[in-house]
Amino acid sequence: MAKLKDSDTLTEGVRVRAIAQYIPAQSDPEKKRYFFAYRVTISNESESEVKLLSRHWIIIDSDGSRTDVQGPGVVGEQPTLEPGKSFTYTSFCPLPTDFGTMEGFYQMRREDGYEFQAEVGRFFLAANAEIEENVVF
Repeated sequence: MAKLKDSDTLTEGVRVRAIAQYIPAQSDPEKKRYFFAYRVTISNESESEVKLLSRHWIIIDSDGSRTDVQGPGVVGEQPTLEPGKSFTYTSFCPLPTDFGTMEGFYQMRREDGYEFQAEVGRFFLAANAEIEENVVF
């Protein structure tokens, strides 16, 4: 099995780590349904408070089909992170293929009103892969 690393990206003092795991119990390969859980940790390494406003995901399956997912917050929340604080959440992504990628950004706002996009580097959704660390979803 291939080993896949997580994504770890730093933008304007906001670090975003993401990693995915295949969930066989929720998947049905005969019906082209592959279910993945992914965990994201957003850490504020800056000296200013930041608030997550919205998300934009780009999801591409192994057939090359692209899906853009946008919306306010994450998992129903728009967390505010003080310097040195983190927010972790888990969500899910179904795919019609056994491999794909996710990447995107979070729209963030600092306490002075400055807005920026905290990048989420590409990470992999792979049904036949081991993760390099123990991940519990």
